[in-house]
Amino acid sequence: MASDPAASFRKHPELPPAVLHTGADPPDLCGGQWPSWLLHRPTPAKEGQGHLVSPLNWALLLCPGKGRTHRGPPRPHSHCLLPQHHSRAHVDIYEKQLVPFGLVRFGVAPDHPEVKSYGAEDHRGLEIPGEELPGVLSARAFVGWYNGLPENRKLAPDLSCDTAVVLGQGNVALDVARILLTPPEYLEKTDITEAALGALRQSQVKTVWIVGRRGPLQVAFTIKELREMIQLPGTRPILDPADFLGLQDRIKEVPRPRKRLTELLLQAATEKPGVAEAARRASASRAWGLRFFRSPQQVLPSPDGRRAAGIRLAVTRLEGVGEATRAVPTGAVEDLPCGLVLSSIGYKSRPIDPSVPFDPKLGVIPNMEGRVVDVPGLYCSGWVKRGPTGVITTTMTDSFVTGQILLQDLKAGLLPSGPRPGYAAIKALLGCRGVWPVSFSDWEKLDAEEVSRGQGAGKPREKLLDPQEMLRLLGR
Repeated sequence: MASDPAASFRKHPELPPAVLHTGADPPDLCGGQWPSWLLHRPTPAKEGQGHLVSPLNWALLLCPGKGRTHRGPPRPHSHCLLPQHHSRAHVDIYEKQLVPFGLVRFGVAPDHPEVKSYGAEDHRGLEIPGEELPGVLSARAFVGWYNGLPENRKLAPDLSCDTAVVLGQGNVALDVARILLTPPEYLEKTDITEAALGALRQSQVKTVWIVGRRGPLQVAFTIKELREMIQLPGTRPILDPADFLGLQDRIKEVPRPRKRLTELLLQAATEKPGVAEAARRASASRAWGLRFFRSPQQVLPSPDGRRAAGIRLAVTRLEGVGEATRAVPTGAVEDLPCGLVLSSIGYKSRPIDPSVPFDPKLGVIPNMEGRVVDVPGLYCSGWVKRGPTGVITTTMTDSFVTGQILLQDLKAGLLPSGPRPGYAAIKALLGCRGVWPVSFSDWEKLDAEEVSRGQGAGKPREKLLDPQEMLRLLGR
């Protein structure tokens, strides 16, 4: 069993690779017999990435060869499919960070180790006046901060305000609201970073508003996350019964998951709680609420203009039916005071290289069932294939389709033929550029260090945040 996730690529250098792109940037390759889209240098590496294959976490390189099982990072779903259906398939995973596991490590709320949050390289901007003010952050960056994503380790959100506003009503929005309001002692035994835990211990945030453009029938979070918010220790929900008028009759024909979710919202908003629950809410020192039919119009500055002090919301109404329902402004506005604004209105993928087609409006690589348009041998999967929508099972199904298409093309002889040097060439190219890749065995050393640091505090691990420190620990 190989400890290096790229080791399998070395065994059969004579066979042709295909490339499956999953949504970030291209590998740093130079020269050789490579497709034109692999010959372009990427943008310069960011801080801490100078010794990596820069950037990674972007591709699977498939090379037919003798079947092999290896230990290493969790496989993207297409990776799982390919070896099962092609006995000589080998898959190499290239990771952007110095550590593996991507979404599992950096996109999971520390109190929800089984629930994945986000999975794209960038976030959608608000595109409203004032969003550049201090105190306005993307939820993606905030999640990265408390999860130890190196690029977000210096975020230092100011939690000295009384009220925070989260724009968006998906699972990520509920994640960040929950982390802001969870008593710190409930997070002490998780793998949240020590810096984030320290900031949350000092936090003055007492109220979090979760704002959406549309209504209760259009929320994007799931029932599990909602139930946890309703039961969150030390907090009480603020829901306006007027927002739910007439919903009881309207949910009779909606799909069962949506019906159950809306019923829970109705119960929390309109039913009188039992004695024990009423007592719990009465003693709560913190609160969270859902504001519907509100669209951000402007971030309001403090009197000195130096930071965010509120947000102006346009009051909306719904037009259309079903999936075509959209929010349109009524002309009315309201101002909501707050000192922290977290934008959770969506994610977007980035173009990987000028030679790879990209639709900036949709944030996807133009493709036909995963085949990248006009670039034979290049495949895509995930949000860069279809846009930032769906849940984990949606992505799994989508990835299986791409894997099946790749296998069909391989069987039909549509992939480039002729000798390919495989990983040996990549290793040589990295060497000529002074790039030192981090292997999975290197990660095991970092993993042991993290686990050791966490043991003293009773945590599963204390994540390493500084790439330079990681490299020093590896003797680089």
